[in-house]
Amino acid sequence: MSAIGLSSYAFFWQMSDRMSAPLTLPQALEKTRELGIDVFQICDYQPIEAMTDPELAEIRNLADSLGISLELGTKGIRPEHLRRFLHIAELLEAPLLRTMFAVPDHTPDIDEATSVLADVLPEFNEADVRIAIETYEQVPTADVLEVIRRIDDPRLGICSDPANTVAALEAPTAVIDAVAPHVLNMHVKDFAFQRRDGWVGFSLTGAPLGEGLLDYDYMAAAIQPAARDINQIIEHWLPWQGSEQETIRLENQWTQQSIDYLRSK
Repeated sequence: MSAIGLSSYAFFWQMSDRMSAPLTLPQALEKTRELGIDVFQICDYQPIEAMTDPELAEIRNLADSLGISLELGTKGIRPEHLRRFLHIAELLEAPLLRTMFAVPDHTPDIDEATSVLADVLPEFNEADVRIAIETYEQVPTADVLEVIRRIDDPRLGICSDPANTVAALEAPTAVIDAVAPHVLNMHVKDFAFQRRDGWVGFSLTGAPLGEGLLDYDYMAAAIQPAARDINQIIEHWLPWQGSEQETIRLENQWTQQSIDYLRSK
């Protein structure tokens, strides 16, 4: 059943080394439960790669005790990397792995991406773990869709995030329309352009959900998350607010506003 979830990006600053006492993964799970949310996507959280099997089992046990289902997120599609994360996903009982094609030292073309994913996908299918490729500015959405169409497996699809593609001059509504039939997972974050100091240029940053440029109603109508059992995972692009205390306060405020907004829909 479709659910509202939180990503580790909803606690981006609180889990970062900018904090005097960064939020741990167990603490993030506990805060998720306190907010009445029962899905947590551990996304681009580097320490998880170094965790031992018993440590991963402890995270799974904690999530079970809190009534939280886990999803997993990483970057890159090198075969050995995907297989490592498949192992992690199995130990966490995470049914979905979100990833991206490009990392700084590896940018596969369409043919290579097709070959790699077609090779590893049977292992993911056997483990009942789906792969969702995120839309973002480093790889044209058309290229990602071409790979998905070539492989043509329902367990390989899209993690929709139209905010990311703005930086590549891809219009959010056009991206939504293109990816909608293939979406397996949704990242929900709002965004806005802000004039830079001195009015020279713009910054593309986050906005509280419902107050920026994301046409959420259009996105939901196109993707139909409730009808298709697609989880909606809350993220933020919150700029640092100048102090630890104010950044934590606003990050928590944006998270609560996002939860309230999605529940109202």
